[in-house]
Order: sequence, then C-alpha cells, then structure tokens
Amino acid sequence: MSTKVVVLGAGFGGLELVTRLDDVIPEQVEITLIDKSASFTFGFSKLDVMFGKRRLDEVRAPYRDITRPGIGYRQETILSIDPRTRQVVTDGGTYDTDILVVALGADYDVDATPGLAEGGYEFYSLGGAERSGSALAAFDGGAVIVSVLGPVFKCPGAPIETVLLVNDFLTSRGLRERSTIQLTSPLPMPIPISKATSAALQALLDAAGIECSFSTMVTRLDPKARTAHLNDGRALPYDLFLGIPVHCAPDVVRASEIAEDGWIPVDPATFETKFPGVFAVGDVTSAPVPRAGGMAEREAATVADVLIARLTGGAAPPPFDGAAACYVETGAESVARIDVNFLAYDVPVAKFNTPTAELVAEKHTWGTSRLTRWFGYDDADDRI
Repeated sequence: MSTKVVVLGAGFGGLELVTRLDDVIPEQVEITLIDKSASFTFGFSKLDVMFGKRRLDEVRAPYRDITRPGIGYRQETILSIDPRTRQVVTDGGTYDTDILVVALGADYDVDATPGLAEGGYEFYSLGGAERSGSALAAFDGGAVIVSVLGPVFKCPGAPIETVLLVNDFLTSRGLRERSTIQLTSPLPMPIPISKATSAALQALLDAAGIECSFSTMVTRLDPKARTAHLNDGRALPYDLFLGIPVHCAPDVVRASEIAEDGWIPVDPATFETKFPGVFAVGDVTSAPVPRAGGMAEREAATVADVLIARLTGGAAPPPFDGAAACYVETGAESVARIDVNFLAYDVPVAKFNTPTAELVAEKHTWGTSRLTRWFGYDDADDRI
C-alpha cells in the first residue's frame, strides 16, 4: 500500500517536497498538498508589483496548473492539526496521514505595531505590495522610512533591496533630491553572520545616501503627527512609511501541540519534530537558519531525502547543512548574491558576490527553473 503523505502549505518548501517525492518514489506515496491559497508567488515578485514592474495577475502561478497526476492539490483552510495522531481537519474534510509535513509559513501581524494599519503600509503580502505601489506612485517627495518591525522576518536581504529600489524609483522620477530614505532594523548589521558582507551592503547604502539605524525598532506610529516612535526614544518624521510587519506562525499551528514558544521546533538535521512521522519546514519552524524561500526549498529537499531513504530502505542521507543563496536587487538593473552556510561549519558563514547584470540573468533563470519544475510551464520565462 502507498504511504499517505500530506503536506500543509504550498510555498517553496511544500512545492519542492511534493515534486521531489513524485520524481523519485511516485509508486510508493499518495501525495496530498493543501493550501488555502489558489496560487503561488515568489517573494521577490512582490517588489516587482510594488515598484510597478509587474501586475498581480502576472506574478501568480495557479496551483491548478500542477499537472503531475501523483500530486493531489486541495484548496482548503486548515482548521486543526493533531501531531500525535497525524490527523488534519480542514474546511473540506479530515485527513489521516502516515507522514505529515507542516510548511504553512509565517503570517503577518499588522496590529502588533500600533498605527501601522492607519499610518503606513506593509509590503510583504500581495495586497500590501499593491497598496504600497499605489502610495509610491502618488508620492511627491519627502521622508521615506523602510522599517523591519519584528526580530523575526522573511528574507534578511529584503529590507536592503527595498531601500535601494526606493532610491532607484525616486531617482527615476526626479524626486530623490527632495527626499530622504531611512532604514530601521532590529538586526545589528545588514547580514549579522558576516562583517564583510555587511560592509559591502553598507557601502551600497552609503553610496545611495540612505541613512540606517540598526539595533533599533519602531514600536508604534502616530498617524496624525506622521512620526515613527523607536525603542531608543527617538521619534522620526515621515511622509511615507513602508514596514515589514511582525511575523508569527499561523493560528492553527500555535493552537496545536506541535508549537513551542510560537513556532515549531525541529531536528535541524532532518526537520522531523518530536512527533514521529511529523516534519516541518520553512518559515513556520524555529530552525537555526534564516527564514527565506531558498532555505525552505533546501530544507524540503532534506525531508524528501529522509523520507525516500526510509520508504526504500536506503542509507540515511547527510544532515541538512544550512546552505542557500540569496539574490539581492541593488538597483540600476543589477543584482548581488549572498551565499550562506549556517550549519556545516563551526560558525555560520556568508560570501558576498558583487552586483552585476549577469546575476540579474542568473536570478531570472533560478526563478524560471522552479516554475518549470514545479508547475511544468513551457513559458516560465514570461511569468517572471
């Protein structure tokens, strides 16, 4: 009999996992992929929407396009997760599983920062990116603040590329000279694991005239006074506030026994939880690696290798090494790449690859290869 594998969440982790299992052991697994959304979107595509390069309908990949017969997709909302019995209840039914993988990502708590909803814009959701884009299009110059509003957030490079793209955007419209751009972040430096990489990114920020306040965080906005209040006592005036909202695990995860301190703890070597046969990957975990799409994909590949070995009687795969690559748009049609490795050495390491036009093409190919692999698109080049 086939092993019932149910994967909750169809982001980078979920898509890579089900694709790899279907590639290698299709006859041995019955795969169900469940997500409340109808489509997948790359995180970097939200910036394309925000800066007017793409429309929402152009960056969505509908899950109905997945043509692999071995993968059953269900658009349903998860209502409860019982990790002891590996049972999942959704608004569409009940699933009893042999293997359960939670890849539900992180949600955004806009209300955790008072005044954000009334006086600023979050740009991490698709709707938020579109609203932020409208605000940018109507912006006539002034003080712009881009702020990381919580200690945990997706894609450590995103705030850096956002302020650099704001710089490009304002420059192209002749608004830069009468505008200021400021970045606030609770991180001590752009990429905390590497002083050299942080220095390279800081040089780009300095060259663009972007002021940075690291090791600090905006605690609230005053929409009437148009000021952002920081935890160090300062109040910064702004005309446009763009925030990366506080992140949290989905409610259904936090209500389950699988969560501890708000996230899912896992064995970082295999991503199995303390419940046998239950795994978790991606932004929903408390694994000692960054929350990023490329990292979630690598985690899912590790889980796939673990499951393939167990179901075929093969040798256990090597432990997850915490390696991934992060592309960072730096403006002026250039992209940098940061290669990181969090677990293979005594300390995490990062290498900075200087922004080039060639890396623009590499990032594009990276994205199209995923769409082709996961969705079977022949026209992936036109979808990014």
